[in-house]
Parts: sequence; structure tokens; C-alpha cells
Amino acid sequence: MSYLLLPSFNSKTVPVIVITDVAQAVPMAHALLAGGIDVMEITLRHPAGLPAIEAVAKAVPEMVVGAGTVTTPEQVQQVVNAGATFALSPGMTPALIAAVKAAKLPFVPGVMTPGEAMVAHEHGFQLLKLFPAAQAGGLAMLKAMGGPLGELRFCPTGGVSLANMNEFLALPNVAMVGGSWLTPVDLVVQAASSSDWSSITKLAQQATDQAASSQQ
Repeated sequence: MSYLLLPSFNSKTVPVIVITDVAQAVPMAHALLAGGIDVMEITLRHPAGLPAIEAVAKAVPEMVVGAGTVTTPEQVQQVVNAGATFALSPGMTPALIAAVKAAKLPFVPGVMTPGEAMVAHEHGFQLLKLFPAAQAGGLAMLKAMGGPLGELRFCPTGGVSLANMNEFLALPNVAMVGGSWLTPVDLVVQAASSSDWSSITKLAQQATDQAASSQQ
């Protein structure tokens, strides 16, 4: 699999997930699927992240599971071994790019400026993560980059919500959006303790319906 091509999924919203207990991973994946979201970005911000990726990859094959907050070459091989089918990073370094190329791991590098976007493009990447999107200029920055860098596509993350996601998705250079509002940690802990994941499914369904309305 090429490091340039992400695996295929339908959702226009990528949940950015911090899992604090590996037992949360599989029921969360099923809850998201029930709400129409077939992709997960499980971040490495908590030690449970890697085993959570492995659990979803093994138990929920219909879910496209990727690794987020991948910042070092060593983590690249770790997420590949865990079963991640793609990875994202808040930034990029020469060593990190070399590692994902060597592993042939589909990768979305993080950028915040036009210069960083141009560097990523030089390395062959056309889908980039604008992060943190709000601080980078949000909609105005994406519109501005759409002219001189029209061949690039973005997944803005950071400051994206149910309230503004359609404004981002309406831009021609936005392929999808990422957000943590779909799986807030407190709500996930509550769902896990009660074994009732309907609240996560509801958030996923709202995002799915919202994205669908933007394409009508």
C-alpha cells in the first residue's frame, strides 16, 4: 500500500480519539459504525492508544482504524505492528517522513503554513492535516491557500465542531474534517461504565447527517 493513498472510507468526519482504557476501543468502534462513521483516528496521547488500535483492527474489520499523534520514526513501526492502516501527525519531520515512506504507511502530515504545505507536497503528499486549524486561520487560511496551492487537499482539525463543520466541508480543498467532539473523554468513560454507547452513536449520526446535508 502506498504511503500516499489512504484506505477507502465513506465518512467525511474523522473522530480524533483519546482512549484511556483499551476496553473502550471495540464498543466505541461499533457505536461509531452504528452512527455512520467508518473511520477512527486513535491517538497515541495515552498508553492505551496502541493496544486500542490493535483491538479494533482485530475485532472490527469493517472499521478503518488509523493512528494519530504519530511524531517519531519509532512510533511508525509500532502503529504498523498494531494494525493501523494509516497515520496522522500534528506536524512532520524529515525522519518521520522517511519512516512512513519506508513502511509504505498511508500518512497525513500536519501543516500550519503555506510553506509547510509546499514542503509536504514536495515529498509527494497531497492530503494534509491543517493543525491546529483554528489557530492557523481556519476557513480564511484554507480559502487563501486554495488559490496558489489548489492541487492540495486538507483535513482541518482543531477548532472544528458540529456547528461549523459544513463551512469547512463546503470548501473545494477540504476533503474531510477531524474532531474530538465526537468522542469526548468524559462521555466515553460514562458510556464504558454503563455499557451504553448510544450517546456516542448519537454524536456520530449527527455528524453523518450534517455532512450529508452539505453535499445536497
